[in-house]
Amino acid sequence: MSKSLVVIGAQWGDEGKGKIIDILTEKADAVVRFQGGHNAGHTLVIDGDKTVLHLIPSGIFNDAKCIIGNGVVLHLPTLIEEIEYLESKGIDIQSKLMISSQCPLILPSHILIDEAREKSLGKNAIGTTGRGIGPVYEDKVARRALHVMDLFEKDLFKSKLTSLTAYHNFLLEELYESDGTDLEDTHKEWMGHFSKIKDLVVDSSKELNNLKLKQSNILFEGAQGSMLDIDQGTYPFVTSSSTLSG
Repeated sequence: MSKSLVVIGAQWGDEGKGKIIDILTEKADAVVRFQGGHNAGHTLVIDGDKTVLHLIPSGIFNDAKCIIGNGVVLHLPTLIEEIEYLESKGIDIQSKLMISSQCPLILPSHILIDEAREKSLGKNAIGTTGRGIGPVYEDKVARRALHVMDLFEKDLFKSKLTSLTAYHNFLLEELYESDGTDLEDTHKEWMGHFSKIKDLVVDSSKELNNLKLKQSNILFEGAQGSMLDIDQGTYPFVTSSSTLSG
């Protein structure tokens, strides 16, 4: 029978999850990030070498398979930067990392909306990281978000991006009196990013089920902390995802 273990923080983050996870991955067959985005980071020190990972599971330095699950929102430039850094350290990313096809994509417009909204709130600002996390989760819940799987169909991605860009630019220009984003630039840039990660994209539910059937040990790596949970945390001073295991 497979064993699943979930590591989450009991406070507002920075509880030392990364260190504990790094120890536990020695006995794990797979490590899974299941929520959040590049607003969270786990610091690892291996043989005196410090590494901070924002998206890729901490188990990447061990023999475990690493899965970025459906609940994670992806900023592709940050992901690619991490991949290239780890490859420069000799890590075989191609054989170890898997990315869910259902991960929502953080676009430049999400980041601009996040920044503009915080600025408009003045002294009542939430204190977000300004990385587009809240706006992309809003789009996910409203069923208008773009996902990794959309990138496999260039024309479909362009069509969906056109609609979403129009909506985002309306908010930026009319509500926040700020500059919007250029559709063509975003389309070209994100298709270029996709070419670098498309071979890593999988059906993560299928992969996890296969691991379970093989009686594998699976470690679920939480980001941030319980008190930042959108449902159970210190609302409204919380993140936009569920940081808990259920």
